[in-house]
Amino acid sequence: MSTPEDGLHPDALRTLSPAYGSGSLADLLPSACAVLGVPGAVDVLGLAARLDGIDKIGVLLVDGLGAYQLPLAAPHAPVLADLAAGGRGHAGTLTAGFPSTTPVSLVTLGTGVPPGSHGILGFTVRRPDGGVLTHIFWGDDPDPRQWQPVPTWMETAVAAGVRVTVVSRPAFEGSGLSLAANRGGVYHGAGDGPAVAAGMIAALSAGPGPALVYGYHPDLDHFGHEDGVGSENWRRAARGVNDLLDQLVHDLPPGAALLVVADHGQLNIPEGGRYDMADIPALSDGVIGVAGEPRVRYLYAADGALDTVLANWRGVFGRDARVLARDEAISEGWFGPVPPAHANRIGDVVVICQGRAVSVASGWEPDKAGRLVAYHGSVTAAEMTVPLLIVR
Repeated sequence: MSTPEDGLHPDALRTLSPAYGSGSLADLLPSACAVLGVPGAVDVLGLAARLDGIDKIGVLLVDGLGAYQLPLAAPHAPVLADLAAGGRGHAGTLTAGFPSTTPVSLVTLGTGVPPGSHGILGFTVRRPDGGVLTHIFWGDDPDPRQWQPVPTWMETAVAAGVRVTVVSRPAFEGSGLSLAANRGGVYHGAGDGPAVAAGMIAALSAGPGPALVYGYHPDLDHFGHEDGVGSENWRRAARGVNDLLDQLVHDLPPGAALLVVADHGQLNIPEGGRYDMADIPALSDGVIGVAGEPRVRYLYAADGALDTVLANWRGVFGRDARVLARDEAISEGWFGPVPPAHANRIGDVVVICQGRAVSVASGWEPDKAGRLVAYHGSVTAAEMTVPLLIVR
């Protein structure tokens, strides 16, 4: 099958650093909580100037709706296009954290700290026992409150008297990732876009006093991965996002505002951009463990093999990836501060794919991971830049 056209300008493939402390997903909930009067919350993003008189805030996260995907979605989503043009309030952007992948971003948003601090440092990471933890299939082992020890802003808001509600898929209730990202809020199961909209509006309309409502919608990301950004199924999912936004915008109660964000963008990867460990023997030499994901690969090296792994991967990928030792990646600031307790979750080697390339790990992870059409996780602007659309 040919790769769909994702409409990305070459500028979208430039490297973009996370804007921790000034304009990242980590700064959104502290700023929203400051508007709601939560003690200790700092309005880094300056939301108060745009939300004067607001005491109820809805935050809708549309998985996979990067800022660089907005022009491609706009013809199929007129309400979204209007919001992206600032027609209902304000349109800006934030950066994701690193890696720019769903579990990392959801917990970065929920805790208000960079990934290094909260410890959810990849789609998959190595556990202390040598196994691999896949964060989206995480139950209660390891204990989410120990693996991710930072209080969420939902917990802090509840303690300050704010009514907090989480509106998301029923299957995610009580999962390790939900507890790591959203603990503290009352969970409301919503099986599709219309149910997410209805649940958010009901929570925002539930009564007097400050309220924070978080909603999550995964369909756009799902169809991007499976069929590609710009495919017919992706365009259909964009129309679903539009219907969700239309319902939210028109039913938003007085005194409430809606903030629309995403966890990352996506880009399509052609067949020629796939480097598979199963096909290139040098990529397995000295490697005893593999985690991360195709756009940001974590490699765990055998004793004494670190230099060999670094040299082999640099030689194979060339300009298609930056291949760093763990300490290099941490010192460059991609994760924010990383305490010693979290450092070993990062690979001994961090492979940051550039351009339209991915590292496929056949034999180490499910085959499906190497057969997707669109990916994210790395540091291109297309993956790192997410919208911040404000409606009031």
